[in-house]
Amino acid sequence: MTARVRFDHSIPAELRAAGARGLLLAAEHVLGVSNDRVPLDEAALQRSGTASVDEAVMQAMVAYDTPYAVPQHERMDFRHAPGRRAKYLESALNDSAQEVRDVVAAQLRRALR
Repeated sequence: MTARVRFDHSIPAELRAAGARGLLLAAEHVLGVSNDRVPLDEAALQRSGTASVDEAVMQAMVAYDTPYAVPQHERMDFRHAPGRRAKYLESALNDSAQEVRDVVAAQLRRALR
């Protein structure tokens, strides 16, 4: 799943840095929302979650790194504790779309002051 925020590569370095900060903050927000939904047993899946930014291409990533992260995310037939569910990352991104835009925009506005 992907959410896109496009940056023109000719923009000043200060704005690119602000955009990267915004992307990281936004990715951390999505990770937090996702962590509230991720299936729990011993919390290894939740602890494996990371948020990062590749500034070269202005791309943020949220990932979970366990062998069972993808099956837990994709298998709709698995049973989970109340409040926990499949599609934990996808739903967090979809439900946070406006916040993601707001966080990135706030960092860009701050840089323009």
